[in-house]
Amino acid sequence: MSLKRYLVPGFKQFTPGGGSSTLGDLLHFRAAVGAEAAARTLMSDLAELHGIQGVLSVSAPADIPSQGDVVDVVLSLDPTLTDFATIDEPLRAEAYKLEVGERIILTAATEQGLQWASRSFLQLIQSCGDSRALEAGTALDWPDYPVRGFVIDTGRRFMAPEFIRDLIRTLSWHKLNTLVIHLNDNEIAKDTGRSWDEAQHGFRLRAESGEFAPLASTDGSYSRQDWASFEDLAAARGITIIAEIDAPAHSRAFIAQHPELGRDNGNSDMLDLAGDHAVNFMKRLFDEFLPWFRGPVVHFGADEYERGLDEDFKSYFNQMAAHLRSAGKSPMAWGSITTMSGGAGAPAPEGYDRDVLICSWNNGWYGPKEAVADGYRILNTNDEWLYTVPYADYYCGDGLRLEKLWSDWEPHVFGGDEVLDKQHPQLLGSLSACWNDLVLMDYNEHDIFRMVSPTFPMLGQKMWGGTPEGMSFCEFSELTDRMADCPGREFVNSQVAAVGGKD
Repeated sequence: MSLKRYLVPGFKQFTPGGGSSTLGDLLHFRAAVGAEAAARTLMSDLAELHGIQGVLSVSAPADIPSQGDVVDVVLSLDPTLTDFATIDEPLRAEAYKLEVGERIILTAATEQGLQWASRSFLQLIQSCGDSRALEAGTALDWPDYPVRGFVIDTGRRFMAPEFIRDLIRTLSWHKLNTLVIHLNDNEIAKDTGRSWDEAQHGFRLRAESGEFAPLASTDGSYSRQDWASFEDLAAARGITIIAEIDAPAHSRAFIAQHPELGRDNGNSDMLDLAGDHAVNFMKRLFDEFLPWFRGPVVHFGADEYERGLDEDFKSYFNQMAAHLRSAGKSPMAWGSITTMSGGAGAPAPEGYDRDVLICSWNNGWYGPKEAVADGYRILNTNDEWLYTVPYADYYCGDGLRLEKLWSDWEPHVFGGDEVLDKQHPQLLGSLSACWNDLVLMDYNEHDIFRMVSPTFPMLGQKMWGGTPEGMSFCEFSELTDRMADCPGREFVNSQVAAVGGKD
């Protein structure tokens, strides 16, 4: 098998160099200034996965050491990255060069690129087994799409902080770079038959005091310290966290505390958008928590609102997008414009604000062709292909259909006849998702991990480099089994996994 196909995802390009390089039990690392954190992460992971210890020195400038120096691994930052001169940003920011010879040399323009180079280095060692003999050569590698990730619904079911951190580590292992954390939601009352007063709901951020402190769910919420731990780990692992606070639908957690915010005198999970009361509440809510969110993008929801309220919904959409931009964040939302308004119309203020990243989650609510024609940048979050709802009899109740994904799906495929050109300039990538709709079902994070973790290597491969030519689903599955060990897990490996869910 070509070395390009030893990893998940595999190298874009690999040029054999002849011979091999065998690693010992102790490696000497030299890192450029600015690359120390990546080097320390790599050294820790090497010790955990392979029992290889490391000694680190830091040099400035980031010159490759001379032949006489006792250096085994070099981590170098090169902002020019001339090997990738034809690759456009932002893909170039994640590109890297990995050279295996007398030394292992990892070079990237950014720390994130070095993170991906280090994941490939670790997987190369895994592919060798006990020999630790790496084939000599040079790899040049970069992604097809700049956004590659996963959405986890914590609103309907609290996820332990340790589990969120494990998701970050697992995504990073397969060069997925985005985790969206859906922070509020409620049960689907029409399905459970319960009243809104009985309905389960959750808001998962915990303010220590002030107007929004009572919103924090008693069955689990994240403190600012918890959130900082997510952001710290994400930065070290090449991941961007996108926080989602979803309104004006899915808003029972807010209405339960403030019935005057809701439609039907509070007997609803939808905000009453007549007047400014609800939108001003949501602006204050975002202002409270925006300082927690370090990433450049914030998701404001905007899906599945009540039909027939087009003008109120459009006003809310535009006001929230503008508010987030005024706070220095790029707004992101679920696609709902076809169902809500029959189209985006002219740009704002007459129509919808176009400077919003749209998740095209359902072809009926707002399909990719229409969104792209309207000028939006989009993500493929198609429900038919990419939604897991644990133990449900709709979407994927036990994890995504991997063999079907392997044979028929790519990031530009949205189902039906909704297919864009590969790497369309307005298609930024794709997110799969786990939605905890069945609030009365008994299951936990281990069940969720069992369902979603097998999808990450495949989606990582599809979004980084596409389907490897000539590789069968069985061959890819065997490869992912060999690459399954992910360093640093604190939750998934700490307990005996629950077996199945039950009513």
